[in-house]
Amino acid sequence: MTKWHDYFQKQGTAPPWPYPVDYEKEYEIETDILVIGGGIAGCWAAISAARKGVRVALVEKGDTIRSGSGGPGCDHWCQCPANPHSKVDPDEWAKVMADNPGTMSELPKGAPKCSYGNGIGAQITCRENYDTLLEMEQMGGQIRDINDEYVGAEGRYDDTKFMFSPRTNPNHQTDLVLRVWGTNFKPALKRECQRLGVNIFDRVMVTGLLTEGGIQGARVIGAMGFNNRTGEFMIFRSKAVVLSAAGDFYMWMLDTEHAGCRQFRSRTATGDGLAMTWKAGAEHVLMERTIPLMLGTGYKHNWYGGAGDASYENLQLIDANGKKLPWPVQGWQDGGAMAPPPKVRESIRQGILKGEWALPFYGDFPAMPDIERNVTWNLMLGQESTTQIITSTYERAGFDPSRHLLQNYAFIEGETHSQWRTARGGGPVIDWDLKSTLDGLYVAGEQLYSHGDHSFAASTGRYAGRKAADYSRQVPESKISRDQVAQEKARIYAPIKRTSGIEWKELNAAIARTMQYFCSEFKTERLLNMGLDAMKEIEEVFVPRLYALDPHKLMRSIEDLSMLAHGQMVFSASLARKASSASLNFYRIDYPEVDPPAWNKYVTIRLENGKAISGELPVNYWGDMKANYEAHNRDYAGIYKGK
Repeated sequence: MTKWHDYFQKQGTAPPWPYPVDYEKEYEIETDILVIGGGIAGCWAAISAARKGVRVALVEKGDTIRSGSGGPGCDHWCQCPANPHSKVDPDEWAKVMADNPGTMSELPKGAPKCSYGNGIGAQITCRENYDTLLEMEQMGGQIRDINDEYVGAEGRYDDTKFMFSPRTNPNHQTDLVLRVWGTNFKPALKRECQRLGVNIFDRVMVTGLLTEGGIQGARVIGAMGFNNRTGEFMIFRSKAVVLSAAGDFYMWMLDTEHAGCRQFRSRTATGDGLAMTWKAGAEHVLMERTIPLMLGTGYKHNWYGGAGDASYENLQLIDANGKKLPWPVQGWQDGGAMAPPPKVRESIRQGILKGEWALPFYGDFPAMPDIERNVTWNLMLGQESTTQIITSTYERAGFDPSRHLLQNYAFIEGETHSQWRTARGGGPVIDWDLKSTLDGLYVAGEQLYSHGDHSFAASTGRYAGRKAADYSRQVPESKISRDQVAQEKARIYAPIKRTSGIEWKELNAAIARTMQYFCSEFKTERLLNMGLDAMKEIEEVFVPRLYALDPHKLMRSIEDLSMLAHGQMVFSASLARKASSASLNFYRIDYPEVDPPAWNKYVTIRLENGKAISGELPVNYWGDMKANYEAHNRDYAGIYKGK
């Protein structure tokens, strides 16, 4: 098979790399706080730490101004019970969040509870994200209808000009989710970082953590990586590290022909942080939790591409004959904040089979009141990251929401292919300071287990930054291990020593196939062990053949190694949990009992001398959420005083 690079070389038209390359050159940066990841959580962590008066360096694999899942924008600020219009108590709502992990908006009354949430992150979010939102406004982010564009819209309060989402919020029963103008949030955060003197290193991929003496499990004292434009090696020495990298959304599927990135997440979200904490010896939970990939795969549209879930608020769906479906998208009272609950979805499916509903379905934008259509199309869809691109593309093609229906792709594409999955919510074990089991390492945002969305990332990043800053004042500087640095340089630069072999796409595809075959919907001891063996074979046989011809391809190659480590974590955790769990979307054929009481616990895993070590933690190990939050935050100026 001829590769593009080989073709260009033969034709004599290979474009030159536009940056000077020096793989052997080292830069050493000394700082008090190192923030890894310049997304929403990372920027907030850097700002919070810098306001404490310590030196802060922020390292981002892309460009901080728009990097991360929230970089292009957001339309909702969720789980905000401390706002002045809220109908619920922040401490009580934190318990709801902890009992219902992974929810992106309010849960309807009587919704079934599930465990394995993050009580610490939930409590921080409910107590602090309104203060965080107001700080966002001070930085220049728009959080209100200041220009009176949407007067009269459902959920708008004239006194504050706040606009609330109708997500499971009929008649303003909760008023927890604010509609915001999030496309200007990330530029505002970068400006504030620069104003505070944060030393920003864009286009630098962090590949490994530095530990005292180079010892696995020891205190974290910095990190290493390389510039993905110039290839230069970067060494960051710090007193504390805040890890706010994203999760891994690219491990189950590579589809370069149809969708390439195949997700609405940033392409840089490849599990680098998990690989780093795994190799450093941190303890992790929920690594066995995976869910079917519900977003675009290249073969299926699902979310966002057609009228349906999430930001398409108040949009009534109709069938091909104009008949209204029992699918208002938002506001479900019996389960499911952003889509019909299983009972309703199944009733629609049966209605299709009986001829009661005619496919395809459509979102009836013209039938909406003008003000509500404008809110949904221009504010909700126009401010969200991916939907802004979709709506502008539709408009260029001639789509007019006041005149045209928008097709929905549910049912006509069949059910979701369950072998295409994504990791969901695993991460390092943390305490009430958001510190991991490794001294000196703090965790925030999507890197936390059972993480939330934009406001969760912002508030936990802000929290971790101030905790890390306080810690940095109490500890001395440490000397880095040159042996650890040399080993990391040899590992990450190995692909550029070769000029042929396997490129990153081939390795990514092999990892994806391994996950699809051996860790999909159904799991057994045999399948999981076969998958772990396949991962070991990839690591031992094919990784040594990996080659990269420029710093960008080197970055993609090292991302593959991150996914490889993450896959090994998933297999190890899946083997350790010998029970099925509906809450974790985890089903083992050889252990069919679902959520037996004896397994109502977190399974922990960590790496020790090349071997996965499993353990356990009790559910709700964080204790009394309100009492512990207040005990650890007595000096927090914005502490909630009660209503």
